[in-house]
Amino acid sequence: MPGATLENMSPFFIVSDVARTVAFYQSGLGFQCWHRQPDQTPFFAIVGRDHAMLFVKSGEAAPMPNPSRDPEMRWDAYVRVDDPDALAAEFIGREVKFSKPLRDTHDGLRGFEITDPDGYVLFFGRPRQPV
Repeated sequence: MPGATLENMSPFFIVSDVARTVAFYQSGLGFQCWHRQPDQTPFFAIVGRDHAMLFVKSGEAAPMPNPSRDPEMRWDAYVRVDDPDALAAEFIGREVKFSKPLRDTHDGLRGFEITDPDGYVLFFGRPRQPV
């Protein structure tokens, strides 16, 4: 019996200001705002690009990025990218500030890190190609 196919999984970040967060992902990273509620002064939004989505919500709770709770948990989201070198070049052209530059990591990945306005760290990359 065939099972259901999972399409994707999306992180959900608690943010201090939904409009500011949406603007960050749109302006530098090329995401689109797929949904916001309400339109004026939103408390919830979904931003996305290609098959990657991020849910953001503001409220009484403060943002809690993983690295602020445990420095060993250095990412809040892993974004699988077929060509991290090309994406890094695109972001450099948009003058996006990287928190960690494009590199081969000690754990077998190639990619880079970007930190959003609330301190959430996203890794854009993929496993390194075998040599």
